[in-house]
Amino acid sequence: MPEFAIYPSLKDKKVLVTGGASGIGEMTVCAFAEQGANVVFLDRDEAASKKVSENCGARHALCDLRDIAALQDTIAELGTFDVLVNNAARDDRHNWRDVTPDYWDERMATNLRHMFFAIQSVAPGMVEAGAGSIINIGSNSWWETKGGFPAYTTAKSAVHGLTRTMARDLGAHRIRVNAIVPGWIMTERQKKLWVTEEALELQKTVQCLPDLIDPVYVARMILFLASDDSAMCTASNFMVEAGSI
Repeated sequence: MPEFAIYPSLKDKKVLVTGGASGIGEMTVCAFAEQGANVVFLDRDEAASKKVSENCGARHALCDLRDIAALQDTIAELGTFDVLVNNAARDDRHNWRDVTPDYWDERMATNLRHMFFAIQSVAPGMVEAGAGSIINIGSNSWWETKGGFPAYTTAKSAVHGLTRTMARDLGAHRIRVNAIVPGWIMTERQKKLWVTEEALELQKTVQCLPDLIDPVYVARMILFLASDDSAMCTASNFMVEAGSI
């Protein structure tokens, strides 16, 4: 593993990460903790959340992000934050023929809706502080025109519209809003559900770089966007996809 940067500006920063009990979220929580940040994460998986808290020294709060009232109440109880990482999502596969209105709405609630309401909840504190960084996790799936999960790709494409409009609305308060575009990240969930020898060989032909993407590289980009090093970066997409678009 390469040696990574230390960001002094992240020390003691108050950071909120959604979906922090696994995958990119877990790696992000631990990365912030290693920087000396005061990080708390939200997740609905109690056992996994407890494990991450013990491993990384981070706090957690149990919350189903699809329940907006619960999300808002939880954030209000936790206090104000300098950084918000809107990470939580699930890329469940589905056939377009089988999608019902209820399923569509549930996918939007899982992959998009909570992002806006998390921003709405933390932004007043950032406005009062006169600074903040909001980082939304998008996806390169719709950039690559991948099929097999239209509700997911629709939600993820909307993340970029949300990012740019909120960057405009909040920019006067020195609150930066950016999106990260991960490629196929080798989380445990991906390995368990969809990684095959054939799929990996195909992926290597799509990427410019030959190496598979570890979640740590998404976390490192998140740290950069949360730090003062990126003070003039907002309303932008930051690709972590090994050149696959």
